[in-house]
Amino acid sequence: MARRPDRAYRRVVRTFAVIFHVLGFRFTVEGEENLPVHGPAVLASNHIGFLDFTFIGYAARERGRLVRFMSKKSVFDAPVAGRLMRAMKHVSVDRWTGASAYRDARRRLDDGDVVGVFPEATISRSFRLKPFKPGAAGLAISRGVPLVPCIIWGSQRVMTVDGRRSLRRGKAITITLGAPLHASPDETVLSLTERLHHAMEALLDEAIASYPDQPRNDEDRWWIPADAGGTAPDVESAARLDREALARIGAPSD
Repeated sequence: MARRPDRAYRRVVRTFAVIFHVLGFRFTVEGEENLPVHGPAVLASNHIGFLDFTFIGYAARERGRLVRFMSKKSVFDAPVAGRLMRAMKHVSVDRWTGASAYRDARRRLDDGDVVGVFPEATISRSFRLKPFKPGAAGLAISRGVPLVPCIIWGSQRVMTVDGRRSLRRGKAITITLGAPLHASPDETVLSLTERLHHAMEALLDEAIASYPDQPRNDEDRWWIPADAGGTAPDVESAARLDREALARIGAPSD
């Protein structure tokens, strides 16, 4: 049976392309050759802003790929956004019924799709990598598909947690795709997750060092990690803020 042409997804990508052009975003995409043109793959990205999946999906269009992102259920519950997410065949993740989401993700891989995963599960307030959940590596091992590390940088300047957002024109957005990781025959999910984390840390360091924009003043250093001379929370402080945010909404911390 011929696959549907994903008209809804392609329309959304074109719409965001217009929005990004109007806002003057300056995209730098490196390592795009590491995303397979055909066949299934798991793409694992860091998570620093609310629009990460739109930027990564926009970049993937150059390879002709439509990434099916795993996203929290609350996005799917929104009337308009939810309808679009389902039309684009993204995967709804409910923290209480996670097994169902991973079955759906495996079906996307079986269909030859690229499945996008944020292994940190939530946005990093430090803009450094948080500990990873094992889902991305587990998906790759379960279907024997490549695991592509991805780093996005600059998206936190557009819209992120704690009310940080700005539509100032001309922001630089960097997206870097690393060499695909392939699990050895006897490799564990834990081992592949550790390799993924290590690969993404190296890509993140490079993205921060080569990022073309600089803060306008001291108040604008909030989007730079503390260990790189910025005023973002350090890793320990960010973890505390995460716990406090979860407590406010009555959600258990992991």
